[in-house]
Amino acid sequence: MEKYAERIENIRQSAHELHRSVNQLYGSNHPYGYHLDMVVDGVRDFGHLVCACEDDVIPMFFGGYYHDSIEDARLTYNDVMATARLMMKEEQALMATEIVYALTNDKGRTRAERAGEKYYKGIRETPYAPFVKMCDRLANISYSCSQDDSDNGRMKKIYKEEVPHFLNSIDPHSTDCRFKVPKEMVLRLAECLIDDMEHDELNGFISDYYDQ
Repeated sequence: MEKYAERIENIRQSAHELHRSVNQLYGSNHPYGYHLDMVVDGVRDFGHLVCACEDDVIPMFFGGYYHDSIEDARLTYNDVMATARLMMKEEQALMATEIVYALTNDKGRTRAERAGEKYYKGIRETPYAPFVKMCDRLANISYSCSQDDSDNGRMKKIYKEEVPHFLNSIDPHSTDCRFKVPKEMVLRLAECLIDDMEHDELNGFISDYYDQ
């Protein structure tokens, strides 16, 4: 990771500035970069479990930092591609942009409409998109469990109820590591929710899920 530290920091600063430019916050009082850093913490902690080759490292980090750039910061697919090309090779830029595009919610009036089957199908079919989406969800669940915001209790309940559907929706159960949803991440997610779920029920779900 040290080899790419400078480039990753450049991506980080660029993404932070992008979301700052549209005055986007995370929760009620954090700059949106707070969330982006939490997502990329997941990339740092678990990326070695899914990364197929060294050339994929930068696209994975870019996907983490830019995953909301189309949905929330008014960029287009071509805008993201142009930014990625400044930071990596053409093939890497395409991979990075496809991750961002796959993680962009569809148009919809409700949460269910914005993240329907078409959305999840795009995630399942895009290398590293299931992993980055899992990093995003882990970051959101970790924050919702922090009691740092008045809305946290409501979102924690929503995330907890969504766990089985969410995992089944993003995971193609592929033998290709680039599409993997690591068990270690599911366990980390469970640790955040453990106070609200029976240990036996939780452990049973995780065992059943990975025995599929």
